[in-house]
Amino acid sequence: MEEDLPETATRRPKRKVTKSSAKIDDQDRTSDASDQSPNLVDREGSPDDFEEIRPRTKRSRATEGTAASEQKTELSLIEAIKGNGKLIPQVVKLWVERYEKDAKPAMAELLTMLFEACGAKYYIRGESLDEIDVDDVVVALVNLARRGEVEDYQSSKKKEFKNFKDNLVSFWDNLVVECQNGPLFDKVLFDKCMDYIIALSCTPPRVYRQVASLMGLQLVTSFISVAKMLGTQRETTQRQLNAEKKKRIDGPRVESLNKRLSMTHTNITDLEDMMRKIFTGLFVHRYRDIDPTIRMSCIKSLGVWILSYPSFFLQDLYLKYLGWTLNDKSAGVRKAAVLALQNLYEVDDNVPTLGLFSERFSNRMIELADDIDVPVAVCAIGLVKQLLRHQLLPDDDLGPLYDLLIDDPPEIRRAIGELVYDHLIAQKFNSTQSGSKGNDSDSSEVHLGRMLQILREFSADPILSIYVIDDVWEYMKAMKDWKCIISILLDENPLIELNDDDGTNLIRLLFASVRKAVGERIVPASDNRKQYYNKAQKEVLENNRRDITIAMMKNYPLLLRKFMADKAKVPSLVEIIVYMNLEIYSLKRQEQNFKTVLQLIKDAFFKHGEKDALRSCVKSFKFCSTESQGELQDFARNKLKEVEDELIAKLKSAIKGVKGGGDEYSLLVNLKRLYELQLSKAVPIESLYEDIVIILHNCRNLDEEVVGFLLLNMYMHLAWSLHSIINSETVSEASLSSLLLKRNTLFEELDYFLNTPSTVEEGSKLGNQLACRVCTILAEMWCLFRMTNFSSTKIEKIGYCPDAHVLQKFWKLCEQQLNISDETEDEDVNREYVEETNRDAVMIAAAKLIATDAVPKEYLGPEIISHFVMHGTNVTEIVKHLITVLKKKDDDISNIFLEAMKRAYGRHVVELSRSDDKSLTDKSFVECKELAARLSGTFVGAARTKHRPDILKFVKEGIEYAFADAPKQLSFLEGVVIHFVSKLPTPDVLDMLKDVQKRTENINTDEDPSGWRPYNSFVESLREKYAKNEGNQDEKEGNTVRRRGRPRKRQNIEGKRLFDEHSSSEEDDSISASDQEDAQDQEEKQDEEEEDEAPLIHSLKSSAKLKSLRVSREENKLQTKTGTSRRATDNLGASRTSGASN
Repeated sequence: MEEDLPETATRRPKRKVTKSSAKIDDQDRTSDASDQSPNLVDREGSPDDFEEIRPRTKRSRATEGTAASEQKTELSLIEAIKGNGKLIPQVVKLWVERYEKDAKPAMAELLTMLFEACGAKYYIRGESLDEIDVDDVVVALVNLARRGEVEDYQSSKKKEFKNFKDNLVSFWDNLVVECQNGPLFDKVLFDKCMDYIIALSCTPPRVYRQVASLMGLQLVTSFISVAKMLGTQRETTQRQLNAEKKKRIDGPRVESLNKRLSMTHTNITDLEDMMRKIFTGLFVHRYRDIDPTIRMSCIKSLGVWILSYPSFFLQDLYLKYLGWTLNDKSAGVRKAAVLALQNLYEVDDNVPTLGLFSERFSNRMIELADDIDVPVAVCAIGLVKQLLRHQLLPDDDLGPLYDLLIDDPPEIRRAIGELVYDHLIAQKFNSTQSGSKGNDSDSSEVHLGRMLQILREFSADPILSIYVIDDVWEYMKAMKDWKCIISILLDENPLIELNDDDGTNLIRLLFASVRKAVGERIVPASDNRKQYYNKAQKEVLENNRRDITIAMMKNYPLLLRKFMADKAKVPSLVEIIVYMNLEIYSLKRQEQNFKTVLQLIKDAFFKHGEKDALRSCVKSFKFCSTESQGELQDFARNKLKEVEDELIAKLKSAIKGVKGGGDEYSLLVNLKRLYELQLSKAVPIESLYEDIVIILHNCRNLDEEVVGFLLLNMYMHLAWSLHSIINSETVSEASLSSLLLKRNTLFEELDYFLNTPSTVEEGSKLGNQLACRVCTILAEMWCLFRMTNFSSTKIEKIGYCPDAHVLQKFWKLCEQQLNISDETEDEDVNREYVEETNRDAVMIAAAKLIATDAVPKEYLGPEIISHFVMHGTNVTEIVKHLITVLKKKDDDISNIFLEAMKRAYGRHVVELSRSDDKSLTDKSFVECKELAARLSGTFVGAARTKHRPDILKFVKEGIEYAFADAPKQLSFLEGVVIHFVSKLPTPDVLDMLKDVQKRTENINTDEDPSGWRPYNSFVESLREKYAKNEGNQDEKEGNTVRRRGRPRKRQNIEGKRLFDEHSSSEEDDSISASDQEDAQDQEEKQDEEEEDEAPLIHSLKSSAKLKSLRVSREENKLQTKTGTSRRATDNLGASRTSGASN
């Protein structure tokens, strides 16, 4: 019968505890230890005072090993924690032995270590332990911290303390385990330790709170490990007792088992009481500490406790703290709470108990999926997946999550993509699907069908479809099932019937999946860095390319023939060949299929006239001509030559037809084809060039789009001709003459349209398009033939610079395009080549002329800069980059800025003279002031000192300009000059004040008070600025600079009382909605207070990602916002943060 008794897994036999020697009266705290000086009395017991100096003697190797082990055992507790963590178990074991022999000195040693771990040199005598009051000791420790006599080991960067935190945790864990058969349950040792730890955790010094919280939280974790082991023993003992009772009701064996069962149960109850004590005394105060690291460690520990000891912690009393901290202000705390919940929901047995909690906090969990912090959002999406797995969320609540499929951070998109795949495509969370074991629900056909259902929602916008495909691709194997996709497209699979939209979406999916499989990005990356792959990754990509080629080789011609006439499907389908391994055509003896594909691509090139289809065909031809080998390469090059010859013949025929009064459509389509071809390679169109010039001369009533492409093709031919001359070793005079003749001819044609703007219908789409073409082609021509490119070379004579008159006409035409209303541009947003014919393209072309020194900057530079703030965000960014370039080149920036301000002020004066509408005049003056503010704002930080002469020159000349026609132009002082004066140091402000006042010494300003009002306002502003000393001015600027970094620490924050009477406690057994609302209100208030503390860089960040999605202008503007306000859930990012501060 004895072998049935369980063996106790202990490290030593049970110890006999003498309570008389170890009992410490906790209630009698009448000691006056707090009145004693810690330097005089408390430190008398320092072990440093008892070091014995002994002479060194020679030792044998045998004795050296013994001495080393003795030296390890002589380590003090704090030295063991600071040093090698491997010695901690032995040190703890020896300390427990000392405690069992004489409790008080050992207890004093342990408490001294506790204080030293907090960084305080404070010692307690063992004999006075009963008389010392906890609060008195803590007050003395706080006084040490106030005097700066505390060292922070936990946050120290010193190498010797790098393992301090881990060693401290290990010490307490070893201590609990070592004491589990004795001192752990003596109601003295750990009660005293917990009293000090809880008291220190509520003190103002942050280091005390950090270390005490670390120790207290670890104690609960260690208590749980012991409680679980005792729980296992209790279950075993209970089973043995039940079995024994079946044999006999009474007896020594039954009595022994009953006694053991009772003792085990009592020990578990004691452990739970100690857990509860630390929870109510430490956790409920520190989970809302002002230090986010303390809050985070509390929440991490709570998650571990609930998961490892659910019988005690898995209840709403403790769960509510995880729910409340989902609103914490710190991203790390929110993430800790989300991860803790994720671990809880992974255990199926926990879910029934989590029902009320899930109902209360599920909305907040969904909101966190759009958290401002990306790692928090990704973790929250994983938590939502757990809720879906357990059927705790209705599908209607997931709508906002699917919008994140096109969100900016790729990590969020990937996480949502995984959720979409699991929930909607694989339907892993569907109870009916999860119970089925058949293969139908997991087949590629089924998954592709469900994916097509999702893509139907995005059929109107191909780019959004690409985003969705990119998000889901990593998780959906069916997207790599090339044979299945091809069979569905060829109607060989009876499971799926495709309509037209489904067919288009499936071809887009096939094309996008092919690109992903070979390592291409299908969605633009935010960093634009080149992707690098290791050898193994490259091998995988090459195998994917091979698999794609083998799957497509025989079916590619069939697909091209089937969808040849569909303009929506052809671009994606044709371009797939670019991502195939063409060598396999030869290895598999499929040369005929390759030739058939090229012939079909040629047919598609001449069948379609849309930009996307033409661009894909040209790209495919170029790839096949360069990447194929041998006979296939020769065939591809010959086929491309056939395309060129046939295209030139078609163009000649179309030009002839237009001359005879025929339709212009054929000419327009073939001009587009020629333009797309010339974008990638030189096309010999010398014979065609003259025909283009003739038709431009003789047919002035051509459609503006046709004229634009005629001019574009002339420019492209010129660019390739110049490229050929520059790269050739010898340059013939005939080729130079021919180039100059063609260039001058194109300039004449452009000058014609520059001089006859009346032919462009105002407000007409095509008129605006042609005007943009003329502006951009002129700018490109001037850059291409700029003088600096060819000076001091053999071909110097081809250099060109326009005269001032032509440059002025060019800018006037540019201004007309810049002033086109937003409504007109929005109407053209879906037009082909819109990115080449909008105001952004015009401003880029004009700015390029200045940046490359193609034209003199004295006229065009100020004109461009004067439009800095007039035409939206994109134009503003273009001008800002131009200003940066001009500053780097050390140009006369002050003169350029002054001339720009004169242009803007001149527009205001013109508006004043021709309009009596005060709103219009006020608007023009506000634009002038905004421009001055933006230009002066470019001088910040060190740039103010560097450009002080430029700023001073601007102010002086600006004052001169204002007084040149006083008092008519005095508003220039108030609207413009005042912004630049604020960037000058105080002595310069005084000089400017004297200069301005001197100018009016002999003038009676009272004769025209309204005319001289701007002058008086300007002078008053100068006086105010001078009255503030330079120190105050620097302080004001310092406030601006401080916003870029960490906010200042708040001073004089009242420390938390040692024991907060009104803090949260276990009296709150239910999840209180009002407490949750208090947490949100508290956070909203903190957000409002810290809104002004946000780093300035956030105000400069803009999200331009969705611009590529072709959404409307209004939606683009909504996407351009500060980094900190990207999420709509900021008002919920609040914490229940309170308590002590350092």
